[in-house]
Amino acid sequence: MREISFLASFILCLLFCAMLLPLLKKLKAGQEILQYVTEHSNKQGTPTMGGIAFILAISLVSSVFCDWSNRATAVAIAVFVAYGVVGFLDDFIKIHYKRNMGLHAYQKILVQLAIAVLVAVFVYSDISIGGRIRIPFTDKQADIGYWIIPLVIFIYLACTNSVNLTDGIDGLATSTTICFLAGMIALLKKELVTLEGVGDTYGYKQTLDLISLCYVSCGALVAFLLFNCNDAKVFMGDTGSLALGAIVACVAIFSRMSLFIPIVGIMFVVSSMSVIMQVAYFKFTKGKRIFLMAPFHHHLQKKGWSETRICVLYCIVTVSITLILLGFGE
Repeated sequence: MREISFLASFILCLLFCAMLLPLLKKLKAGQEILQYVTEHSNKQGTPTMGGIAFILAISLVSSVFCDWSNRATAVAIAVFVAYGVVGFLDDFIKIHYKRNMGLHAYQKILVQLAIAVLVAVFVYSDISIGGRIRIPFTDKQADIGYWIIPLVIFIYLACTNSVNLTDGIDGLATSTTICFLAGMIALLKKELVTLEGVGDTYGYKQTLDLISLCYVSCGALVAFLLFNCNDAKVFMGDTGSLALGAIVACVAIFSRMSLFIPIVGIMFVVSSMSVIMQVAYFKFTKGKRIFLMAPFHHHLQKKGWSETRICVLYCIVTVSITLILLGFGE
């Protein structure tokens, strides 16, 4: 059934992209390119908000192939769509006022924070999750109690903004997220064996459904990548990147694998940390820089790397780390 859900999501997203692209062009929903990103000057006016296509595809297909009586699945889709709506508002303002700045930073953070707080409370109250988290590279887990609430809030803010920062060149956020979710599928299948061994029926069922959600998400994203890879016909916009950050967080948190995010999603971490380091160093040294440009993928561009080569690098690192994780405990 999962293979069918992957195919259904793939086909539906293809159809949505094919229908959405001419509509976005007609509405002149083009991306405003930052002037200092000179390598992207030829992308000015490329249709954005393409994330609507995979948000619709994932939501619709998951309603058929996932078990919505499972609270974690229902919450995951709701959070996925909620962050997508935040991104849509940001993109709409950019397009309407023809500028690269959408919602004010404090507005975005406040809304993202509000959603994260609600999910954190759900996680703590869920009998299958609570304060329990898996420890990477071991077969153990720890119960951190109510500390799971601030941790979950931080993860949602970090994931949504890190994926947003990674969405800087054609196909990068899409391909990296596909690799992340594919890696989570492999790790979660391994986790099923452990859950079955300890007789955790509820956790087993919940993890099984999260695997299905990953299949559906990967199907839609692979289809979207056909339109989003270099030379991109459409960008996902904040609509898509914030939603993808949410699904990344949901899959890991709801399977008690929160601590696996900075490992499997190391390239998302690289994107956000390179920006933080660049800004801090620039202010501390009064004008000096660590990277030619941040986030890190722009540094590689300045070094002469093609967009396709950068995407391949990010995917290879993500897949390699997943394989290393899978090797532990064998």
